[in-house]
Amino acid sequence: MPTIKNVELTKKANIYFDGNVTSRSFIDENGVKKTLGIMMPGEYTFGTNDAEHMEIIAGRVEILIACGDSNWETIDAGGFFEVPANCSFDIKVLEITDYCCTFIN
Repeated sequence: MPTIKNVELTKKANIYFDGNVTSRSFIDENGVKKTLGIMMPGEYTFGTNDAEHMEIIAGRVEILIACGDSNWETIDAGGFFEVPANCSFDIKVLEITDYCCTFIN
């Protein structure tokens, strides 16, 4: 299992949708902001300020990016998707999903 070393971690959890989506924020050794989290099955809508690279570590989701293609895309474990800054995306979490989000400046 890959590890991330030398990080600055925020202890307080980010909790969304009545606890169905949670994450912890950290800054990696290169100064890049990221979050690691878990999403429970369900449908959610998120907005972005910065562009995001979302890596699906485990689980399966379907996504629809508001600023892009109008088709749903399935992302399995090991896959990723990217969302432009100042955009939103809908996500259908088909099974418990472990993810890592990297914020792109």
